[in-house]
Amino acid sequence: MSFPASAPALSDVARALAVFAHPDDIDFGCAGTIAAWVEEGVDVAYLLVTRGEAGGCDDAAREPPSRLREEEQRAAAAAVGVRQVEFLDGYGDGALAPTPDLRRDITAAIRRHRPDRVLTSSPLRRWEHLTGPGHPDHLAVGEAATCAVYPDARNPCAHPELLAGGLGPWVVREVWYAGGPAPDHTVDVTGQYARKVAAMRAHRSQTARMDVETWVRDQLTAAADAAGLPAGRLAEAFTVLRTG
Repeated sequence: MSFPASAPALSDVARALAVFAHPDDIDFGCAGTIAAWVEEGVDVAYLLVTRGEAGGCDDAAREPPSRLREEEQRAAAAAVGVRQVEFLDGYGDGALAPTPDLRRDITAAIRRHRPDRVLTSSPLRRWEHLTGPGHPDHLAVGEAATCAVYPDARNPCAHPELLAGGLGPWVVREVWYAGGPAPDHTVDVTGQYARKVAAMRAHRSQTARMDVETWVRDQLTAAADAAGLPAGRLAEAFTVLRTG
């Protein structure tokens, strides 16, 4: 199973919401693209389902891993110009599933932020690359976010407690998936390379032992080459689907 060919990306997006499982998921896969959106004037917000407490922080003895990783994510967001960062409570790192509760909480965020575009992890597994994008939490959040986009966020009868709380229906017009099979919508992020590196370095508990600059350049070069961009360009790749 794979995605259909990407739709042309909308050109009139004012607001975007990125929904991911753990701190650093956004920055490994999408920070260059988000930096470009911010530079274009798009209002971007982050929703993290967990605080990454199972992420193997070296500094765990100094302070709780969840607090450290939340601080790192806020610093990484600031590096690409994102100021709105929210974390859900009550969901465990490593134990996520696309439950009705998770769908409701993502729906609530969509109705609060009213984004034109949702960026999330792919609910489809890449069988040739089980690690990273294939993490079960990533797949679960991608599925829950997709269900929140449709039908939940636009359906006034879904999660009636949200409507009672003043969160009315909202139609997300476009979904971008990161980490899925055969991504075919490429974003040239050559000009955002330094911001992506800064965002990655902010996650020190996860990247302190990496050669971040080399890793980022290698990954972005491979995506650019696969898309046929000129030599020396850097890119991130996604699948883009319309919801209408």
